[in-house]
Amino acid sequence: MRGVPKGNRPVILTYHDIGLNHKSCFNTLFNYEDMQEITQHFAVVHVDAPGQQEAAPPFPSGYRYPTMDELAEMLPSVMTQLKVNSVIGIGVGAGAYILTRFALNNPTLVEGLVLINVDPCAEGWIDWAASKLSGWTSNLVDIVMAHHFSTDELTDNQELIQTYRLHIAQDINQDNLALFCGSYQYRRDLEIERPVVGLNEDTVNTLTCPALLVVGDTSPAVEAVVECNSRLNPTKTTLLKMADCGGLPQVVQPGKLAEAFKYFVQGMGYIPYVLLSHLSNESVPSAGMTRLARSRTTSSSSITSMDSSRSRNNLNSLLEGSATGALDSQAGPQTMEVSC
Repeated sequence: MRGVPKGNRPVILTYHDIGLNHKSCFNTLFNYEDMQEITQHFAVVHVDAPGQQEAAPPFPSGYRYPTMDELAEMLPSVMTQLKVNSVIGIGVGAGAYILTRFALNNPTLVEGLVLINVDPCAEGWIDWAASKLSGWTSNLVDIVMAHHFSTDELTDNQELIQTYRLHIAQDINQDNLALFCGSYQYRRDLEIERPVVGLNEDTVNTLTCPALLVVGDTSPAVEAVVECNSRLNPTKTTLLKMADCGGLPQVVQPGKLAEAFKYFVQGMGYIPYVLLSHLSNESVPSAGMTRLARSRTTSSSSITSMDSSRSRNNLNSLLEGSATGALDSQAGPQTMEVSC
């Protein structure tokens, strides 16, 4: 745990993907200047799945690795031990699935979720990942790499690929990794469903907190993330599709992700002003995120005291030049999609 909880504010809790741990998954993002500004206002808890930390010893013979559901069920006890009342979760891949399951089971403990490369479906990824390779391979490292990176990335970005291939092969205990991968392969469908306004908002199984879905436009997870987006409440969900980005947006585009996260937490009523290092230290009013991420605390938040058109102008001007798409401006509740 980094820092101490700040009053009644939630703690940022992260959960990594298969083949990674909290360092290799999140260090680039959390060491980024704009992200460090956020962590001045929040404590941060990084969770490693059992046996996935560097230099982890192997599990004893016959050890049964926890299922995805059981990994999610461990988080309330982690929060209790650390005296954490609520969290804003940031998860990648398997970690995004675990945090989503956690939020579905414990909605009062989760104030918001940032889900990178989330897959709500039950089908095993191993068959799918192997199909992306030239032929079936029994090499676990190759399969995990195909889970993280597109075919183009595997051939075009040699420096990044070599770094992560060596990390997965040398820094993560291979037997432990196989157990974690097996648990993810046999996950259950999240069984979430988009609510119908005026019909089943109170009975349908879906996330009740604001959610920011993130995926690179060349990521192997694009279809899965779009599927997840179609199952969530459009009034509380934002889809951020990053241009020129593959399977690890938190590594390849940490600045854009940090910027989006700042607006996300502002939309929840936290941090009234955001200082963006690339705008020559100009403060941007937090109203810019009101349509990008809708808050559950709008009645008391200063965000909603500003004119909504000003909010849209602030965000659009901020993204101009880096965005390849625009905010959806249609009337009625819509799921936001931003390409940047």
